[in-house]
Amino acid sequence: MFTHTLSKLFNPEQTRAIIALSEASRQKQGGLVGGVREHNIRRADISWLDDRGDAGWVMDKIVDAVAIANRERFQFDITDFKERLQVAAYHQTDEGHYDWHSDIGDGPLARQRKLTIVAQLSDAASYDGGDLETSVGGSPRAADREEGSATLFASFVAHRVTPVTRGTRHSLTCWCHGPQFR
Repeated sequence: MFTHTLSKLFNPEQTRAIIALSEASRQKQGGLVGGVREHNIRRADISWLDDRGDAGWVMDKIVDAVAIANRERFQFDITDFKERLQVAAYHQTDEGHYDWHSDIGDGPLARQRKLTIVAQLSDAASYDGGDLETSVGGSPRAADREEGSATLFASFVAHRVTPVTRGTRHSLTCWCHGPQFR
């Protein structure tokens, strides 16, 4: 009920274009809400894409897909997308991972997150480990690893990325905002 899969949101040519946009921008070590870096919790390189510039087409696809899925499945009060698109690279060489967490937090924007969408940018055969898992009711469930697919879930749902043991996993994350849950 709190997660939904969007098959083939992006085609392989589009996933490669998104990765190229990420690599052309400034990549840095990912942190937690507030910029704190805790390598035992999160180890990934991230970049932020200009969703009104070169990556505008990416945001257009996400907004359209989220609007349909939210109307049909979640029915949350979504008002906007206040944060830029985040691309993460989880590398085997530094045991890339992100431990269990939710996307609602103490930051001003994190309080308003309603839905999270994570798109799979890498070919699943190019890496091992690196599974996006969500947990509702204590039962972890691995997301679809098909290149271009996306998982949409309520931002309060616990999720993680398991350690990458071979290769590199790229993903795209976007948050949908609205009035705080009550």
